[in-house]
Amino acid sequence: MTARASIEQYRLAVEQALERWLPPAHKVPASLHTAMRYAVLGDGKRVRPLLVYAAGTALGVKREALDGPACAVELVHAYSLVHDDLPAMDNDDLRRGRPTCHKAYDEATAILAGDALQALAFHVLAHDPDIRVSAEQRLRMIDTIATASGSRGMAGGQALDLAAVGKTLNIAELENMHIHKTGALIRASVRLGALSQANVDPEILERLDRYGKCVGLAFQIQDDILDVEGNTEVIGKPQGSDMARNKPTYPNLLGLDGARRAASELFNEALAAISSLGSAAKLLQRLAGYIVEREK
Repeated sequence: MTARASIEQYRLAVEQALERWLPPAHKVPASLHTAMRYAVLGDGKRVRPLLVYAAGTALGVKREALDGPACAVELVHAYSLVHDDLPAMDNDDLRRGRPTCHKAYDEATAILAGDALQALAFHVLAHDPDIRVSAEQRLRMIDTIATASGSRGMAGGQALDLAAVGKTLNIAELENMHIHKTGALIRASVRLGALSQANVDPEILERLDRYGKCVGLAFQIQDDILDVEGNTEVIGKPQGSDMARNKPTYPNLLGLDGARRAASELFNEALAAISSLGSAAKLLQRLAGYIVEREK
């Protein structure tokens, strides 16, 4: 199967898993469940679930054992977008090419939808019967996503991001912010895929973790580049929004060419980290390339 065909197969798999785990729209409280489904089932790139599948299949894990972890990481990502878009945070009106959750519904419903999506992610990891690892390793998976979501990960990164508005950061401070805000969940996605293999080799886990760290930073650099060069209709959110809010970005510090070079260096580091996996890492290689070349 080609890498393109695998990506489409895995996208369909996670869409079906999300549909299974999300509460039906008609179930009470219907307004909350409708908002949750709106936030998750839109036209997303599904990069994080794809990384779960790519890492897991590189180690020989069957696809059905990866559906739950892939679903869980996308639920956390969707929750983070709902909350990031709120007026108290980034105050965005557009996400994935349509009104943000608090615009489509209301602010209180959006907050509750985000809360419920985060809780559902942990429920999936705790209860999915197709995750075929020991109870101890399942706990490691839960800990991985908890750490990536909390103050030492995504939430902490968002706090640093809000505090940095209007300030000048050096490159180390900017990198630290994005290692947490964007990179932590991407890194966790790769780790979840690897931890879906029973008795995963610690050395391979470390190599995959290095890959995840590199592609997580590269993803954010490309996001910053698209904020300058992207088209709102293509990227699905307002072009220039970071610039308008005077947020520190890689192009601001390094220039567009410098930002592109930084992303390219991270891409090469990511590939070097997984070189020992050989052809089994083909999809991971393809996704790293997509991350630094994407247009949305």
